Amino acid sequence: MDLENTENLENNNTANNEEENKVKSDKKTHFNKDVNEKDRRKKFFKKKVCYFCKNNIDVLDYKDIKLLKRYVKDSGKIIPKRLNGTCSKHQRLVTKAIKRARNIALLPYETRY
Repeated sequence: MDLENTENLENNNTANNEEENKVKSDKKTHFNKDVNEKDRRKKFFKKKVCYFCKNNIDVLDYKDIKLLKRYVKDSGKIIPKRLNGTCSKHQRLVTKAIKRARNIALLPYETRY
């Protein structure tokens, strides 16, 4: 009986070691990324489109506060173009309109809490 138990324990230990080796080898595979995985991720990235180019808006009015509030954070900072998706031309117009609205006190300046 004792010999059978020791043989069973040895068989179980070798099986456990094999499973651990498989798990360890599975963990290492995430370091060896394939090029195909990177390509797959890039396909799901959606490029932001400029709201003004899309709607053919060339003139931005500083009195249109509802539109300008979309491009200002709660703290009063202007959102950068890489976050809101506007093109360079329209980001400059947005910035200029926001600064004019601030000057006339239609929009708040930056506030620190």
